Amino acid sequence: MKKIISKSNAGVYIALTIIILWCASLGFFLSNPLPSNLFLLLLFVLIQTHLYTGLFITAHDAMHGTVSSNKIINNGIGKLVTFMYALFSYTKLFQKHHQHHKEVHTENDPDYYEGNFFIWYFYFIKRYLTIWQVLAMAIIFNILAIWIPEKNLILFWVLPSLLSTLQLFYFGTYLPHRGEHTNIHQSKTQNKNHFIAFITCYFFGYHFEHHDKPWTPWWKLYQLK
Repeated sequence: MKKIISKSNAGVYIALTIIILWCASLGFFLSNPLPSNLFLLLLFVLIQTHLYTGLFITAHDAMHGTVSSNKIINNGIGKLVTFMYALFSYTKLFQKHHQHHKEVHTENDPDYYEGNFFIWYFYFIKRYLTIWQVLAMAIIFNILAIWIPEKNLILFWVLPSLLSTLQLFYFGTYLPHRGEHTNIHQSKTQNKNHFIAFITCYFFGYHFEHHDKPWTPWWKLYQLK
């Protein structure tokens, strides 16, 4: 099937919606007292985690050119959201992700490791995170802590970003690629349930479908299931 380049601006609007929601919720959570209700506090953390994951999924779409057919806009949004997520280099992520698609489930696949969940996750993070990012984030944290309570920063800025790496790894890498596969994309796909697929990882549980048609934006992946 031929790749179809969409001229629609829907990808841009959806990307901007995620960016605006992330900024608005983070601003709200950091500038208000922590809720005394534990359930509400956990809900807020999960909401921010999901929006963090949305930032990275948006960056992922940009790597496949599906945010916008205009390369400047597409790559500009990709660079913005990777920076917002954790000061990542969009260029390096781009190279590693396309290597993953090209060398999937091989020793040259930067997302694959033959080991248990914890060791695989450790190497997954090690391959993408640099010491300079950690240092820069620490500096930003200490600067923000001048005006913002540390508990708010930890619960709504630090913790959700860490939880989202687990979310992305578990649903978007570990579950789809663990074990042996008989298909050409070396990928599994979750059972059809669009609500669960969206909540867990923006439809990337439908992972065979993504590898089969990587030019499909996340918000259309469910149509391929």
